[in-house]
Amino acid sequence: MIPFRRLCMPFVLGLFACLMGTAHAVDGATLYSRNCAACHGEDGRGGIGVPLALPSFQATVDDEYLRRTIRLGRPGRVMPAFTQLSETEVDALIAHLRKWHTGKRPVFDRKPIKGDATRGERLFGRYCAGCHGARGEGSHGTGVTFSRPRDLPIMPPALNNPGYLASASDAQIRNTLVKGRAGTPMVAFKPRGLSDRDLDDIVAFVRSLEKRPPTTAIPDTDQPVFIVDSPYDLATTVENVKRAATSNNFVFIREQKLDAGIVPEGQENPRQHIVYFCNFGMLNQALAIDPRVGLFLPCRITVVEQDGKVRMMSINPKRLAKIFNNSELNEMCDQMTKLYQTIMEEAAL
Repeated sequence: MIPFRRLCMPFVLGLFACLMGTAHAVDGATLYSRNCAACHGEDGRGGIGVPLALPSFQATVDDEYLRRTIRLGRPGRVMPAFTQLSETEVDALIAHLRKWHTGKRPVFDRKPIKGDATRGERLFGRYCAGCHGARGEGSHGTGVTFSRPRDLPIMPPALNNPGYLASASDAQIRNTLVKGRAGTPMVAFKPRGLSDRDLDDIVAFVRSLEKRPPTTAIPDTDQPVFIVDSPYDLATTVENVKRAATSNNFVFIREQKLDAGIVPEGQENPRQHIVYFCNFGMLNQALAIDPRVGLFLPCRITVVEQDGKVRMMSINPKRLAKIFNNSELNEMCDQMTKLYQTIMEEAAL
């Protein structure tokens, strides 16, 4: 009689192989939808992020640029670094992106181009700074808002960003200067009279920005929530918060029970209130930089009574700066932190 173990072994090995094959099967479209589509669009036509399906983009970047961009992101900007993806997953993502491109994939030599960075800085100031900023800092914000169209079909990137400089080869930067990007504000500069030497010098200047990295420090804090004790009762504290918000140039929007809409009407906890207020000028400015701030705007302070104590609580905008990964929001988050603290301190006086 054949032992049961030997009878089962082919089945077990087959099942194991099947499971292993399934585990290693990577769907680039699913990865893209999960990690990229929110910013770049399901069809790659862009949104907050650049339009990856744009033919002139596909024709002027190589796979190594895409790989490094996925891995490194753009520190201090909206694009995060996807360090958690495996090499197989990155390969699958790149293969999916290239499905939008029917032409030949470019491959650029990563050898440095020799040029005069000092002369290139002058040329950059004349031809490039109008879009990319005097120090290559890029256009302001994402260019996407909820209230008006963006000024340009695509925001000029930050050329001084360490993620960009580590991803783009000198040859790729030069090729973009030569050919431009049809469908974007980036024109071809070779037809505009720039010589080969001019192009090399501009590339040398852009590469020199690696030695002058941008300041993208994220406000240092680990405190997710601010809590301030109130010497007053619940109703008085709520009114104090409204008054303090108004005195700090905010418009009172509404007050409601914290669990309103979550529990059946009439069953809300009367000892938990939330006060909403907004500075619409600040709101528009924040949305113009990064529309994701809509997740925590308008501003709000929660007032609760527990065990005979009344407390005011708010989120810590500095903590949110770490999530947004957008250096332009750091200053605004710092400003909002000071305003929250001021409002709650005034309400407790």
